[in-house]
Amino acid sequence: MKSIIDKAFLIVLLLAFLTSLYLIFNWVPQIKASNSAEQIAQKIFYFHVPSAWLGFLACFIVFVASVVYLWTRKRQFELIAVASAEIGILFITLVLITGPIWAKPVWGIWWTWDARLTSSLILWLIYVAFLMLRRYLPDGSKRANLTAVVGIIGFIDVPIVYYSIRWWETQHPKAVIASSDGSLAAPMFFTFMFTLATFTLLYVYLMKKRYQLLKLEDTLNKQFKEMEIL
Repeated sequence: MKSIIDKAFLIVLLLAFLTSLYLIFNWVPQIKASNSAEQIAQKIFYFHVPSAWLGFLACFIVFVASVVYLWTRKRQFELIAVASAEIGILFITLVLITGPIWAKPVWGIWWTWDARLTSSLILWLIYVAFLMLRRYLPDGSKRANLTAVVGIIGFIDVPIVYYSIRWWETQHPKAVIASSDGSLAAPMFFTFMFTLATFTLLYVYLMKKRYQLLKLEDTLNKQFKEMEIL
């Protein structure tokens, strides 16, 4: 039964991605721009922004799971935090890759050390450090406690990234999704929301699979330790 559900979920996810690609490259009208390179680069918006939002969501799950782990000391919440951190790094990496690709035709440069870009890179480094601690420290309560603390403190950077374009003058454009002047046309808004929902489905699927693998790995490690004792 579980395999049937997983296959159905994958089919829905595939159809959602194909629909998103159609909407992005065939349905949404081209923006007015000084050259064709800027028009094509603007399509990255539909990948860049959802990746950022899902990166934030993943960091929030790490934060919540870390708090609950420190409160309850239950292993499952430690594993949830680890799974979400890994997927969060994936989405933040996509942000750091798609951002410069979008910026080059528009700004004329790949990267600038403004508040939004710098704080996003710092966020990526924090969760890389989270996973490195888990990788290189021996298994046990010390490792779990330390990584949970990093997961909690690291989340502080998420609102800094989000509000950086409001707090400081940056080269990064202002937010248009939550703006009051209706910056996004209806087709663009619909496509963005559809793509965001698709990315969210991808996060849910990856989260479920990665958590299952971590639980299996945990079970096998315990069995190996028991065999060594015997």
